[in-house]
Amino acid sequence: MNLIENVSLAFSSLRAGKMRALLTMLGIIIGIGSVIAIVTLGNSLQGSITSMLAEMGANQVQAFVSTRERNVNREMTDSDYITMDWIMEFRDKYPEEIDSVVMWEAAGAGQVRDGRKYANVFVYGGPADAVHNNNFDIIRGRDINDRDVLGAKNVGVVSDKLVNKIFTRGENPIGQEIQVDADSLGLLTFTIIGVYKYETVSFLGQNFMGTDEDVETELTIPITTAKRITGAPDGFGYFSARLRPGIDAFMMTENMQEFFDEKYRGNQYFQVFAQNNEGMLNEMNSMLSTLTVAISIIAAISLLVGGIGVMNIMLVSVTERTREIGTRKALGARNSAIRVQFIIEAMIICLVGGVIGIVFGLVLGAIGSRALGFPAQPSIPVIVIAVLFSMGIGVFFGFYPANKASKLDPIEALRYE
Repeated sequence: MNLIENVSLAFSSLRAGKMRALLTMLGIIIGIGSVIAIVTLGNSLQGSITSMLAEMGANQVQAFVSTRERNVNREMTDSDYITMDWIMEFRDKYPEEIDSVVMWEAAGAGQVRDGRKYANVFVYGGPADAVHNNNFDIIRGRDINDRDVLGAKNVGVVSDKLVNKIFTRGENPIGQEIQVDADSLGLLTFTIIGVYKYETVSFLGQNFMGTDEDVETELTIPITTAKRITGAPDGFGYFSARLRPGIDAFMMTENMQEFFDEKYRGNQYFQVFAQNNEGMLNEMNSMLSTLTVAISIIAAISLLVGGIGVMNIMLVSVTERTREIGTRKALGARNSAIRVQFIIEAMIICLVGGVIGIVFGLVLGAIGSRALGFPAQPSIPVIVIAVLFSMGIGVFFGFYPANKASKLDPIEALRYE
């Protein structure tokens, strides 16, 4: 028989015993479906984390002041902080690589109130273009500028969420004053110079910023104003440099480390530690990939169980069709033809089970990704490998029954009842 006849005969055999064929395929379906679902969820989770870190600034390098030894218990003095002059010197040393530098000063949490209306805020001090550098879009007014920073002005940029809660519909908030009842700083007054578009941050389907009623949005003020309010030192314990597109973050991290190692050479208690989000992203992706592979291998064990089931049912099929085999061999069929017939039948069983498993895995992966709040990202290479692997299982576990069938003695086979 040719290939088409063998395939047709295999499908006829499947139709003759639908329930038995389905139960035989079950291990293949569960194994391949589980692997595809897990890989889809892993890709979706990986894509979401990548996107989230990119929004946080994957193209940034950061500098933190830290102690040289973990057990050193010494408070930082003014001379231990990173100075503004050092930050500007570092920026000017790499003008082609650095787009901007960002420094922050936390001034604390509080509430903006107007009668019964209120909005929770966290007050941050930032440099010029602070809101833009924090990946927010100004939708009304303007960002912090150099004059605001140099003059330590009592101005701020608020979220549209705050505006909607405090001001009446259609009222222009630009130029109006708001009072912040800060937990530790008392009552602070700022003039609104801009409004940014608030974006929620969610992960695993959860909104990390709280409910719409109690969400705490950022009120950004000049960093000099924040330092004046809090009484903080002039220097900085942390700053970040935003890189231009295409710049190697790891190279710039090394440059930053070398620059501040030189500046802190004479400081026996403190040093600067440089890092970048790209390294964190790569480590997280590597961890997720390893976890996905490990879980996939565990799920793939059911493929071994499914393969054994295929071999078992093919042995039963050989026994049931002994007279048919004897008749074919008596009419001149070669051993190789008998062997190919049963191998193809085993491959068809595994292939059909593999296709059902792929559909099952895609549906399960899509449902899981949707439940976690991620777009489903199935892997085409994994699907192709799954199809080839299912056919390989058919060849591997179908060979022994097929070989047994091909070696049957035609006379003994014809006598079989």
